[in-house]
Amino acid sequence: MITYTLASIDGRLTLAAGVNLMAGDERWAAVTQGLGDPYVWARDTHDPDLFVEGSGSFLCPEEAPLRRTEAGPPPVGEHFLPGDVIAVPGRRWFAVVDGQGAVDLQFTEWPDPEWAGWHALVLTSLAASAEHLALLRDRRIPYLVVGARQVALRPCLELLRELLGVETVVSTGGGRLSGALLRDNLVDEIDIELLPWAIGGRGTPALFDAPPLTPEEWPTRLELLNHEALPGGRIRLRYSVASRPRVS
Repeated sequence: MITYTLASIDGRLTLAAGVNLMAGDERWAAVTQGLGDPYVWARDTHDPDLFVEGSGSFLCPEEAPLRRTEAGPPPVGEHFLPGDVIAVPGRRWFAVVDGQGAVDLQFTEWPDPEWAGWHALVLTSLAASAEHLALLRDRRIPYLVVGARQVALRPCLELLRELLGVETVVSTGGGRLSGALLRDNLVDEIDIELLPWAIGGRGTPALFDAPPLTPEEWPTRLELLNHEALPGGRIRLRYSVASRPRVS
């Protein structure tokens, strides 16, 4: 699991709380002008089977960070994995973590011709309504149902490997998803492209909007893999996870 994020020099992912970048914001467009498709570098570098986004990238929810995964096996619903979709040779996936079933995906395959063969996939929970799941089936969008009120990330990743052969995942989601992956000890590499802007702002989404460390936990230790100066004052950093937080 690799997390790949564009962030300001102070680690902010948007301009303020409640700003939906996928809906368009002229200020963010100016900040990122000339960068091109932010997914291309991650695709070419890591050759992933799956990109994953959080629902907050589409909805900008005013919510607390995702909770830690509850102990014990999560409840599992009925998955939708139509054979004519998943059996396509070379199939890759663009997945959305959407535990509440609130994201209205408007495409099945990635609309850009340069991304031909990348198909939408939804990771959801038992909280998603029957109507929403029926809409996904009508649109031929596969989904996995793992968890009661939110997606149980570790079991979901295990199912992705077991059912779809997914080995390499790049998360381009926001701070809530990245924070949940970090707290569940699922991150192997952290890639960050720092933009030469300072944003600040209390409550502005940041790199890892995770629950605070407990007194028994330690920060996640990283080792620098590479650093690269890019045009326009940008810096790309790549870190591997050296050690997981210790818990007494």
